[in-house]
Amino acid sequence: MEFMGRPLRHEFKYYLHPHEYLSMRQRVASLLPLDPYSQNADGYGIRSLYFDSPVDHALYDKTNGIFGREKFRIRIYNASDSSIKLERKSKYGDYVSKESAPLTRPEYENIVHGDASSIADSPHPLVRDLYRALTYKGFRRAAIVDYVREAYVYDYGDVRITFDKKLSSGINSLDLFDPGLAFREALDDSTRTILEIKFNRFLPEPVRLITTPAASVRSTISKYVICREAAKLHFKR
Repeated sequence: MEFMGRPLRHEFKYYLHPHEYLSMRQRVASLLPLDPYSQNADGYGIRSLYFDSPVDHALYDKTNGIFGREKFRIRIYNASDSSIKLERKSKYGDYVSKESAPLTRPEYENIVHGDASSIADSPHPLVRDLYRALTYKGFRRAAIVDYVREAYVYDYGDVRITFDKKLSSGINSLDLFDPGLAFREALDDSTRTILEIKFNRFLPEPVRLITTPAASVRSTISKYVICREAAKLHFKR
């Protein structure tokens, strides 16, 4: 399925209470393998730098439920610069599209220090789109989102089941590699874990049976919005 030339995926999100997470984790782990990028049973670390417009379109389009919306982010894994990815996540109703392109560490550093000229002639169209957003639309760094992802995969249907934990917001810097970067807990793991179910055309029945929460309903969860709000609470003190 496509929209405006972009491939679409389903993405279902739920808040799980601790007992529900532990029960579902046991069922999922018995059927599906861990994502190969996992460092251990807990998964791997994800840290993202989000960009937004001068009037916070990405923030308010989400909270206002706008049908078509998109966000730029730069993402790293396990706090390492071995893989730096620029991503654009677009949402069309219940469907999601994600585009990705690599960035070098020097390109990242230039962007962070306010010089996007080094990506103006990038061979990657997505990177050139970020250049235009930064240069002509006034986009700027808006939030750092950090969490641990426990991910399982199922090749049939290109399914990914993820449990996202330890969600935190960067509060003193907007640099992914800042050695002094401090965080504020944005979601209490003792009360909620975020479940995400992602698939293409259909969700295979064996997976559906073990991943449909009995005590939770689908939610419109945005880690970006949660972490922006957590950062605001910190600066009110």
